[in-house]
Amino acid sequence: MLIRVGFEMAFDCPQPTPMILTLNVHACRSGDLQEPDRLQTQPAVPLEQYHDAYGNFCTRLVAPQGAFQISSDTVVIDSGLPEPEYPSAREVPVNELPNDTLVYLLPSRYCESDLLLPVAWQLFGSVSPGWWRVQAVCDWVHQHLSFGYAYARPTKTAFEAYNEKLGVCRDYAHLAIAMLRALNIPARYCTTYLGDIGVPKVDAPMDFAGCLEAYVGDAWHFFDPRNGARRIGRIPIARGRDAADVAISTSYGPTTLLRFKVWTDEVG
Repeated sequence: MLIRVGFEMAFDCPQPTPMILTLNVHACRSGDLQEPDRLQTQPAVPLEQYHDAYGNFCTRLVAPQGAFQISSDTVVIDSGLPEPEYPSAREVPVNELPNDTLVYLLPSRYCESDLLLPVAWQLFGSVSPGWWRVQAVCDWVHQHLSFGYAYARPTKTAFEAYNEKLGVCRDYAHLAIAMLRALNIPARYCTTYLGDIGVPKVDAPMDFAGCLEAYVGDAWHFFDPRNGARRIGRIPIARGRDAADVAISTSYGPTTLLRFKVWTDEVG
C-alpha cells in the first residue's frame, strides 16, 4: 500500500521569528519513503536540520515578517496490515530494562505518574502483567475520557484529564502513559500521521494523531487509547516523554496560525 502524507501551515509573523519544526517522517520509516520528504517554505528561507535527544528530525529556521507558509508532501510504502498484536509480550522487570528506556518511567511535564500511582495500582495491579496490562490501561482510558475538540487546551495534564474525564487524542495518550509509568512500564508519547484507512471516514478535518508506545516484550509497540483499535497505515513523526518534547512547531516570538491542513490518503 502507498500512502500520501503531508501538511500545509501558514502563519502571520509581526516580526522575524525563530522557529523549530518537528514535522518530518521519523527516521525509522525513512527506508519506506518513495519520494523525498522535504520541507518547503514560502518565501524560501535557510533551513538547518538536526536530530534531537530523542532521535526526532527537527528543522530550525527564522520566519520572515508577514505571511509565511510551511508544507511537505511525500509518499510512504506500508504493509497495509493492521498494527500487530503480541499477546505473549512479557512485562520487563525494571532491573532488566535497557538504560535508554528508564527515562520513560519518570513523571514528565504532562504525565504526572507520581500523582496517578495509587489509582493505577488500584485499577490494574491485579491485571496479568505484560501486553494485556498495557491493553487494559488503554481500554480503560478509551472508556474513561469523552472526546471533543472543545476540550483541548495546551496546558492540560494527564492528572487533569483523569479528573475532568474530557480530552483530545493527546490527553488520551498522556493519561495512558502516566498510568503505565506508574505501573513501572516504560511509555512514550508519539506524534503520527493516521488516516481513515480501513475504518469508516470521519467527518472532521484531518489532523496529526497523538498515541503512545509501550515497552513490553523487549521492544516498543504502538497503542492507541483514543481510537481503541489496531490501525492501518500509522506513520510516526516524533517520539518523546510527552507532547512537550514533540511539538510540531515552536515559535520564539508572537505568531498567528492562519491555515492548517493535514492529509493522509491511500494512493490508488
